[in-house]
Amino acid sequence: MTLLIGIGSDLCDIRRVETVLARFGDRFVERSFTAIERAKAERRTEALRAATYAKRWAAKEACAKALGTGFSQGVFHSDLGVVNLPSGQPTMRLTGGALRRLESLLPPGHRANLLLTMTDEPPYAFAQVMIQAVPEAPDLARPAPESAPNRFA
Repeated sequence: MTLLIGIGSDLCDIRRVETVLARFGDRFVERSFTAIERAKAERRTEALRAATYAKRWAAKEACAKALGTGFSQGVFHSDLGVVNLPSGQPTMRLTGGALRRLESLLPPGHRANLLLTMTDEPPYAFAQVMIQAVPEAPDLARPAPESAPNRFA
């Protein structure tokens, strides 16, 4: 059975990100965003760059809320990154303290599934994250225990 572990959402003012980018530039970007996120934003036109960063900022905030920690207990902005699946669907990749927190939330025999949606309607960017615990598939290569009846004998 799939379990809902956490949910978080965040609304970010794109104008605020524009102000921080103008004031701190690369210092802010390098401390807050992963290389993948920076590359994605830098491919955008100047008009779309701040909104791209704002959506990812909102995703990090939403994910920290879904983890139940916010940015404490070893969870940092740099531990949370927006990535895209081959289908183009966005999701989160966690490292460091964020990954350790996520692993501590999972019941035995489950893996995490992080669902992310992001949007913007200037001047705002919005993101929502849901963390699910999904049962791991049984290892079909492992032989059945001897106590289990053999239906094929």
